[in-house]
Amino acid sequence: MLVQSSLMSEEDAAALQEKSLAQKVSFLSATLAQKRISAKDIAQTASDAFGFPFLDLDALDQDSLPDKTIDLKLMQSHRVLLLQQKSNVAYIAISDPTNLHSLDTIQFQMGATLFPVVVEDDKLGKWIDRVVESKDTSMSSLNTGSDDFDLGLEETSEAQEVEVMQEVDDAPVVKFLQKVLMDAINMGASDLHFEPYEKFYRIRFRIDGVLRDMSQPPLAIKEKLASRIKVISNLDIAEKKNSTRWPYEADSE
Repeated sequence: MLVQSSLMSEEDAAALQEKSLAQKVSFLSATLAQKRISAKDIAQTASDAFGFPFLDLDALDQDSLPDKTIDLKLMQSHRVLLLQQKSNVAYIAISDPTNLHSLDTIQFQMGATLFPVVVEDDKLGKWIDRVVESKDTSMSSLNTGSDDFDLGLEETSEAQEVEVMQEVDDAPVVKFLQKVLMDAINMGASDLHFEPYEKFYRIRFRIDGVLRDMSQPPLAIKEKLASRIKVISNLDIAEKKNSTRWPYEADSE
């Protein structure tokens, strides 16, 4: 394609192909590493050759991206970005339309028909980093040390049960749990695990069959958080059962 567009000689193309195979990198990565052809020229050439539209990501507004996105690890490893999804069609930004394996993997993960849009590889990398950072921040802001959880809580005793019942609607806890649930939905988690240990508390999501650490809230909120989960699940907030299973795991539908 690049040879036919007079952007590269046949000899250079053959040498780069050999180099990319030896280094186990894509031909696109090997070509860009040479810095002889711009990412924009490659993207526009690929757009013309494959008949996919070309998009300049500089014109993209992050607020226009859908809340639900592709699994972050898949996004990074396959270098794809979800631009928009309508019904069963997902518009995907890619820089290498020859990478059919990545497209097949993303299509399987999303369960949608893909509509590729060709973009410049360097700009795509920056946008992927921006989205990943945004998702990481959404969870890290809920970790230990957040001012929202400076509630002055101590370990709850039986005598404090009434107080806990009265405080299940405590705003920081409500916001925290709502954020956890929304992130779980957006990341495609199949279940959530709320795990209070002796000295720390962690929350894990199961994504694609793998449990992943997502947040470590203050241990002091464990009783309020458990009570809030019971309230929204229509369970008896006053009922407690001793269990030999530790940590406590709460699975969500």
